[in-house]
Amino acid sequence: MRSPSSLICVLLVAAGLGACDRSPENQAPPAAVAAKPAVTTAKTSDVKPLVFDPNDVKSFKVLPAKFDYDKNPITDEKVTLGRMLWYETRLSKNHDISCNSCHDLSNYGVDNKAFSSGHKGQLGGRNSPSAYNAGPHVAQFWDGRAATLEDQAKGPILNPVEMAMPDEKRVITTLKSIPEYVALFKTAFPEEKDPITYDNMAKAIGAFERGLVTPSRFDKYLDGDDKALSAEEKAGFHKFISLGCPTCHTGVAVGGSTFQKLGLVKEYPGLKDNGRFDHTKEDKDKFFFRVPSLRNIEKTFPYFHDGSLATLDDAVSKMAWHQLGVEAKPEEVKAIVAFLKSLTGDLPTEYIKKPELPPSTPATPKADPT
Repeated sequence: MRSPSSLICVLLVAAGLGACDRSPENQAPPAAVAAKPAVTTAKTSDVKPLVFDPNDVKSFKVLPAKFDYDKNPITDEKVTLGRMLWYETRLSKNHDISCNSCHDLSNYGVDNKAFSSGHKGQLGGRNSPSAYNAGPHVAQFWDGRAATLEDQAKGPILNPVEMAMPDEKRVITTLKSIPEYVALFKTAFPEEKDPITYDNMAKAIGAFERGLVTPSRFDKYLDGDDKALSAEEKAGFHKFISLGCPTCHTGVAVGGSTFQKLGLVKEYPGLKDNGRFDHTKEDKDKFFFRVPSLRNIEKTFPYFHDGSLATLDDAVSKMAWHQLGVEAKPEEVKAIVAFLKSLTGDLPTEYIKKPELPPSTPATPKADPT
């Protein structure tokens, strides 16, 4: 990757702006954080030139074609099976919900609802994150209770609020009742005598998800195409850096690699969700959430764990204030939003195309609305 020539520029910014602490990916515990930065109010006398060097953007990476994982090597056979399972409503108790119901791949991996509806119309407790570009995340779910995509794939199917299958046995019985799935599992896991297992189901879905990648103009810019971003978007990128946003929103997914406290500098009003604490039961994790990826953020509204904000402008303003202690000016918000929209990528239309699913047999468990 070569650095764009425009990354060296001079901006007038407030010196000494605080930023949220960032824990390195896979560091234990991921919720560790340094002392809160001081809140700084910019004054005319504080303003001085700040020079940006290409080193300022070294933490941003171009998206790969897929996110490899050595514990679940990606094969075409796994991906083919995983794609079918992604769209398979018979993995839900009432045969009416699939992975795609809440994570619509034709809609940037979301349903644009504050809370997704599950079995019998029940609502989930947190906003459904996008399934795109999730491979490099430090953990899955807002509270990080699943370490990998494969672990995450096991959760919703058995969650009584979501897909509501009673147990793993029902899932396996369903899959084994359909000859086409029996053959596909044998092809995807040829070394195993009895390949239709709950773990292998999750591995197939995970292999498919690791190819859900949306390269954008920002990637072209990072790769040296100076014309990939407009002047306004470049200015927004520089402002994004100068305010300290990359201390949390960085890496190949522009986020997702750390946990952070919501309301780090300024208390977040009305916060009832304990965040990561609900998983770890450790006081230090209270109000900590996995930092979301900003890729496709223009399309993945409403925002935050509770889907409480409808617009990107409001989300940027809120984060600047509560995480950095900065009251961002309207023109700063506008510039940052312009940059964030450059992170909207291209959907892999052929890769996500819904396949024809095999028919049920008399042995397939019936839909159960109870």
